[in-house]
Amino acid sequence: MVRTLRRCGFPVIVWNRSSDRADAVASATGASAASAMADAVEGATVVITSLADDRAVADVYLGDNGLAAAVGPDHVVIETSTVEPATQQTVGAAVEASGAAFLDAPVSGSVSTVESGTLTIMVGGDEQTIERVRPVLDCLASRVIHVGGRGKGAATKLAVNGLVHGLNIALAESLVLAERAGVDRSTAYEVFASGAGGAPFVLYKRGAYEHPEETPVAFSLDLVAKDLVLITRLGEEVGAPMKQAQASLSIVNEAIDAGLGDQDMSAVAVHMRKEGS
Repeated sequence: MVRTLRRCGFPVIVWNRSSDRADAVASATGASAASAMADAVEGATVVITSLADDRAVADVYLGDNGLAAAVGPDHVVIETSTVEPATQQTVGAAVEASGAAFLDAPVSGSVSTVESGTLTIMVGGDEQTIERVRPVLDCLASRVIHVGGRGKGAATKLAVNGLVHGLNIALAESLVLAERAGVDRSTAYEVFASGAGGAPFVLYKRGAYEHPEETPVAFSLDLVAKDLVLITRLGEEVGAPMKQAQASLSIVNEAIDAGLGDQDMSAVAVHMRKEGS
């Protein structure tokens, strides 16, 4: 995200709870690194957060030294994490109580799409606030879709990830099936990418599936499991049957139990190859 924003000409100040990560990003992109969150926020008008889970979002936003206490009327906060709608409601209310504006704006895509500025951003919040930060959103995304009020972005993202994680399991199963039937892995994937199943996910995960030992982790199986827990929980709350998501969670947990939790989500196929051998 930082590299893409810098390419669009935006000055960026980065902060991370692990300062070495912020320093590395700043060095690689020409951004500035702040030693404290308050220092980063003070010099900004738009604040973007991207965090791993609900606990991390609560830790960063809430409390006497949290982000919600550091922002004010001149700030727009864009929260892009994949979390529960209730978490976005809680931190959004805390931000707005400080006088700042807040957008619940998770993103859909992967490393390649954020690097090319072609994410899809689903935004819950006020339309006028969206227009205030439109240049920043348009830098990061090819599609910015207003999905309703605060919390609706989070709900939409969980629905999107339910689809993506279902595709991931289906892709892994189908690829291993073709391999076991004697079809070359790359040849099978070429057919998948060229046919009715050639969704963007299938296209940008090709390297990870064809050469899992050579491809950097873009999204770990541990995070997939986190998402699927949130997805099935939301299904229970709203009364939506989530049978595929429950099955996907069971399969992902098997791969995690086999020691693949820190591997890319495509490692489900690695697990299936071992499981069926």
